[in-house]
Amino acid sequence: MLEDIRKQIERLIARYESEKVENERLRAELAASKENGEALRRQILELESTIETQKLSEAFTGGGDHTAAKAKIDRLIKEIDKCISCLEN
Repeated sequence: MLEDIRKQIERLIARYESEKVENERLRAELAASKENGEALRRQILELESTIETQKLSEAFTGGGDHTAAKAKIDRLIKEIDKCISCLEN
């Protein structure tokens, strides 16, 4: 009887160690998945920003010359800066 209890305890310990290793593996996999998901979210934000920039550029040029659109945007930014400066004074 005592020997049976000892064997059962050994099996439980072995099973516990096995589950512990599996738990650690799953935690590492979860951490890697979270990191990958965060990297993909950042990439999505960057791509959405690029899309918005392209849409703005096309709105100014009608899909044509990007240098002219950049110049228009720069002029608008300068005008906004002047307005802010006037408001501050």
